[in-house]
Amino acid sequence: MRLDKLLSSLGEGTRSEVRALIRAGRVRVRGETARDAGMQVDEARDSVTLDGRELCYKSVRHVMLNKPGGVLTAARDARQRTVMDLLPPLYAAMGAMPAGRLDKDTEGLLVITSDGQLAHRIISPKHDVGKVYLARVDGPLGEEDVRAFEEGLHISDADGEFDARSAGLTILRASQTESEARVRVTEGKYHQVKRMFAARGVQVTYLKRLSIGALRLDPALAPGQWREMTQEEAALLEQDAPPEEDEQEDKHA
Repeated sequence: MRLDKLLSSLGEGTRSEVRALIRAGRVRVRGETARDAGMQVDEARDSVTLDGRELCYKSVRHVMLNKPGGVLTAARDARQRTVMDLLPPLYAAMGAMPAGRLDKDTEGLLVITSDGQLAHRIISPKHDVGKVYLARVDGPLGEEDVRAFEEGLHISDADGEFDARSAGLTILRASQTESEARVRVTEGKYHQVKRMFAARGVQVTYLKRLSIGALRLDPALAPGQWREMTQEEAALLEQDAPPEEDEQEDKHA
């Protein structure tokens, strides 16, 4: 790969900007100062530094983000902050995108990846990748709600009409004024979890995604924090989460 293309793909600037960096002698390849922006570099083997900082090229990158409330799940927006604004420019430069969506006020696990096939697997309902959420609602929940979620709900509201698939509802605590539950769904219709609870007569006041498939949100990540995923973690997205493991996650939510 050309040196200027490599630097640009790593988010270090536009082609003209990185050429200026090279002309200024700030880039070293294999320990030697680079002067030619068009020199060929083996991105998998050659050591490349910018101002002494080692640059690491990966053809595919996966990010685990603990999405905070108030941020859009979008690649870009002219007026509002998006999840891509929380990451360095490198990720947008290599084409990484959110795999699925979380509502603006919803928190929790969001995968951002440059692997289109992996993103499709997470998003597509035909793969039955379970997503687990922690929800708080403004009223009581009971066994009738558990059965209704399991049987599948018919949703008809201002946002449209659809038949929600069978979903798992585990009540964690319940009172007349506030209840908390874990809900597991395998599809992602618009505002789906909120609309399912609304169909049962309660409104969601807080929503956080805990897991996608067998991948759990790292409890060390505060809202707005992120880290790159390992290949082992990416492989977890090929699996579905056992219910008993989800219950362990609730204790730390």
